[in-house]
Amino acid sequence: MSTFDINTITRENVKILKPYSSARDEFEDFDTAEMIFLDANENPFQNGVNRYPDPQQNSVKAILAKNNNVKQSQILLGNGSDEVLDLLFRAFCEPKTDNIISLPPTYGMYSVLSNINAVENREVLLSTDFQPQVDKILEAVDDNTKIIFLCSPNNPTGNSFSDESVVKLLQNFKGLVVIDEAYIDFSDKESWLIEIDEYPNLVITQTLSKAYGLAGIRLGVCYASQAVISVLNKIKPPYNVNELTQQRAIERLKDGEKIKQEIAAIIEQREELLKILGDVAFVEKVYPTEANFVLVKVDDANKRYDQLIEKGIVIRNRTTQPLCENCLRFTIGIPEENAVLIKELKLLK
Repeated sequence: MSTFDINTITRENVKILKPYSSARDEFEDFDTAEMIFLDANENPFQNGVNRYPDPQQNSVKAILAKNNNVKQSQILLGNGSDEVLDLLFRAFCEPKTDNIISLPPTYGMYSVLSNINAVENREVLLSTDFQPQVDKILEAVDDNTKIIFLCSPNNPTGNSFSDESVVKLLQNFKGLVVIDEAYIDFSDKESWLIEIDEYPNLVITQTLSKAYGLAGIRLGVCYASQAVISVLNKIKPPYNVNELTQQRAIERLKDGEKIKQEIAAIIEQREELLKILGDVAFVEKVYPTEANFVLVKVDDANKRYDQLIEKGIVIRNRTTQPLCENCLRFTIGIPEENAVLIKELKLLK
């Protein structure tokens, strides 16, 4: 079993970095309700957003911490999950020296961010049943491997990774194991958040863009040990989550019953779509899914994609992805949208 040491994997310049201290950071522990702020060169006329937002987003974090049974000190928020992922690269991966491991077919931003940050991306394909090939992953690891990215449930395949695979990686890798749980709310499996105190090298990213229906506000969440979050807080921009985003997130997070109802409706529609897709003449395989989308193998993905575009239906063509030749990905819509999709699929020749 490998021993995780946060100091070993943190970039040297980040270790010695003195983080920027914003005007609001200096009064984080004060009751500021009655204070007069003449420190941040803001416009003093009240309009609801004339002041800088809480740089630590404490009100949002308080709700997330309570809902997920974690400490606020184990949470970092970002301008979408992509900012969270980028911060992980910048905090722990030395450009032109370190490497990360990703498991195609998977979310494309891992590769994009590795290129932006000049970090080698070592790709280890999933197995033919879309599971991590753990032994091959560990063989690809060297002293400069800082992060292994796991997307579970995986995009674009829709399946979750086996607990055994994840545990083996957590126990045998001395860097960070980042589990991207953007689609976890649509799965029967429990989030890996329940293990956050068990594995110091476990990082979990989630988003309010999928099940919470807030893609437009751009809010991503990172859960990790206090040690990891402290490093990320050193390098994050001071006001990376704006006031309007924080307000809208709080409003939505308080409406838990509606969120549950919407998730249940999406899952119900997903199961209906899974039954019907198998009867479409040109569909060769329908893959199991625990997300809010379905991956299907068809006779000619490019042809079927173009036909649906002509009908005004936009889907994703994943045929260029490894192990996804002639595969299309359908996001679950509202019942009326799904009905139109099914109707048009059955009419295609």
